[in-house]
Amino acid sequence: MTASDARALATRLATLDPDALAALFDARHIAPNTSWTDFFDAADSLLDPAQLTRAFGDVSDLEAAALREAVDRSSPVAQPFRAGLVARALADETGRPYDAVAAALGSAAPVGAPAVFEGEPESDAASAERAFDAVASLADILHAATRTPLGRIGSGALSAGDRRRLVEAGAAATPDDADTLVAIAAETGLLAGSDRNWTITQAGSTWLGTRTVERWTEVAHRLRDRLPHSLRSPDGGWRKPADWPGAHPFDPAWPERVRRLAAMLTQWAMFTPDGTPPAWATELADGKDADADALRSLLPHEVDKVYLQNDLTAIAPGPLEPQLDLRLRTTARRESRAQAATYRFTADTIGAAFAGGETAASLTAFLTELSLTGVPQPLAYEIERAATRHGTLRVGLDRHGDTRVSGDRDLLEAINVDQALRPLGLVPDGEDLVTRTSADTTFWMLSDARYPVLAVDADGAPRTLGRHEVAETAAPEPSASDRYRPLIETLKASLSEDADAAWLERELEQAVRTRATIGITVRMPDGSTRDVTLEAAGLGGGRLRGRDRAADVERTLPLSSIVSVRPV
Repeated sequence: MTASDARALATRLATLDPDALAALFDARHIAPNTSWTDFFDAADSLLDPAQLTRAFGDVSDLEAAALREAVDRSSPVAQPFRAGLVARALADETGRPYDAVAAALGSAAPVGAPAVFEGEPESDAASAERAFDAVASLADILHAATRTPLGRIGSGALSAGDRRRLVEAGAAATPDDADTLVAIAAETGLLAGSDRNWTITQAGSTWLGTRTVERWTEVAHRLRDRLPHSLRSPDGGWRKPADWPGAHPFDPAWPERVRRLAAMLTQWAMFTPDGTPPAWATELADGKDADADALRSLLPHEVDKVYLQNDLTAIAPGPLEPQLDLRLRTTARRESRAQAATYRFTADTIGAAFAGGETAASLTAFLTELSLTGVPQPLAYEIERAATRHGTLRVGLDRHGDTRVSGDRDLLEAINVDQALRPLGLVPDGEDLVTRTSADTTFWMLSDARYPVLAVDADGAPRTLGRHEVAETAAPEPSASDRYRPLIETLKASLSEDADAAWLERELEQAVRTRATIGITVRMPDGSTRDVTLEAAGLGGGRLRGRDRAADVERTLPLSSIVSVRPV
């Protein structure tokens, strides 16, 4: 790093408005609580070799090539890369790379990245089948998350227990598929992650109510639009997949990151295993909309009717329309997922439907409309029996604000000794049980334990509880301007009217700190100048102290007489 570069950068930083400064610091991943005291500190740090090495992790292969060409030709960086590199303080305002950047680039070692698309070509029909399976699997994962949030470990990955649970339930073929599908849902906003959980979002709940092709295209467009800038093409699509492994040549984390991205887009059938898009995704790769009609023509036709059987099962002769599937799952357990899916009704699943707000009349009307064969007598009887039992136990708040469970005495005694319900902390109070746990939590724990429970309000009237656990809308992240405001205010406050004097003093401080030998030009009383070579020893009281190498004597020079400083 040359002193002239640092000074030029410090001067430029001082002229930027707060928003532009914040954007620059954010792009260079500067900690908002860094201990800089002035713009000279900022310039020194931004041009520090170690900091530049970290900054190169965000430099794409195309930007790196443009930087090298500019260094080799001693010319400004070519458009269209100039603005981005200037904005990150890797080149000056004219587009010329700083000397420190050129030196760091010359010593930077590219990270080797293996190819990420090495599979065999496949037909559009096979890709469409993968697209259908991916949509169905992701829907199953979101359905699971509506009942119980998925576990999330410290690294952000799906917990091993839930990975295994999703595979056993048929929502994913392998643990790796479960990880990839959860990553897709998180990347596209269908799942939201907290410290310990993945929870379905409102966008995820809405997505579950759309049809298969619309589900696929919505996620595909979001995945494309979320690709790193280094992978995007000028037309809004993506670069050739063969270029992806080398897109960030100096980022050690890039090989793993690009591998995950490739796995996500391949799983979602935006790519075939060999890295070419299927026919319906070709325009998606060119920055346009996917060809939904071409995909639809290759997918199984969705049906809106099922066969209800005497053995308490429902068989859909094809993929059931998502809205119907969504409601049917609230009253029956799906046993198989294929083009002909099977659902099974039990006393527990029907009771859960009543707990979720269904009534015998509404459920019978829905099944009558849905069925090609009417409602069989065994199913009608099971609905009637569940309706009779429903509400045997009632859960609501009492006048003290505690949750009160009342109803059938035998069931209350069973609850009181049920080990699975011990976390509720239920205690007898007369003929009832009370707890300080919320009424909603108590209700759902009793419902999950297969007790015929009804939620009631303060007046004892039934109330419906929604089971979907939707992630709360997160507070927006503070903007870069907000995060860096204290630092920028400190830097701006350090500005003085005489920037030249401030820079000169800084150069002298650094020379004293390292006891460097420097050449100094001094203005004499008669207006002439004289060059002196000193080993800087001390600075204070407006004076520089050092040993004159030529005369071998100590000298003390007023700072006001020093015109310039240069290394020797």
